[in-house]
Amino acid sequence: MGETTTYHIRLVVFGGGGVGKSAILKRFLLNTFNEKHSPTVEDLHYCEFAIGTLTLKVDFLDTAGDNQFPAMRRLSIATAQAFLLVYSVDSSGSFEDLKKCFDEIREQRSDFQDIPIIVVGNKLDLAAGRREILKEDVAEWVFCEMPQLCVKVMECSARDNINVREVFKAFLQLSKISIPADTTGLHRRSSAHASGASKSRSSEETTAQRRSRSLIRRVSKKMKKNRDIPHSDTETNECVTS
Repeated sequence: MGETTTYHIRLVVFGGGGVGKSAILKRFLLNTFNEKHSPTVEDLHYCEFAIGTLTLKVDFLDTAGDNQFPAMRRLSIATAQAFLLVYSVDSSGSFEDLKKCFDEIREQRSDFQDIPIIVVGNKLDLAAGRREILKEDVAEWVFCEMPQLCVKVMECSARDNINVREVFKAFLQLSKISIPADTTGLHRRSSAHASGASKSRSSEETTAQRRSRSLIRRVSKKMKKNRDIPHSDTETNECVTS
């Protein structure tokens, strides 16, 4: 039996409010979608994957869609090892918000050129009649602002589960992780776990102050039962990329 190699990665998700950051994560991790939008303060999801003899441990940090808590935001940027920058294809304003997120990353991380970044336009299901942002325009901005960076531009729909797995597969391609040969897929070994549910704005400040000191410094607790999840697209709690 070969020796197991372990990687631990923190993926931080940024973007404006209502673009579907949480929806993308929940679609990938739990294969669920909620039509009702609930603003996120900060949620940390943990998931462990097996790729042959490689174990990939991932913290998915889902951030707020505004900059109400700048200390938490700076800490998120400082601890990230990869970024998912999300905008909505039906909102030009959301793309401007994304640009500001990238400016923050560039200002705070001197190594930003080496960090895997996926720029993704969500709500592809609305593109036919309500598109305001073309993928070509986003790609042009990316390659003007991020020359020679470890970056990829994509589009997806969390609602219709279009291209969501491909978004996360792209991180493997950009992360320079050595994937074992003859490996057929990425299989979740432990269930996705959220460190806390999204909070309403009435209780955000107290929650944020408490969690900003400890949330990002710790790894979410694993679920008590670790088990292999069968590779089947019919599983609602599946988290498999193949």
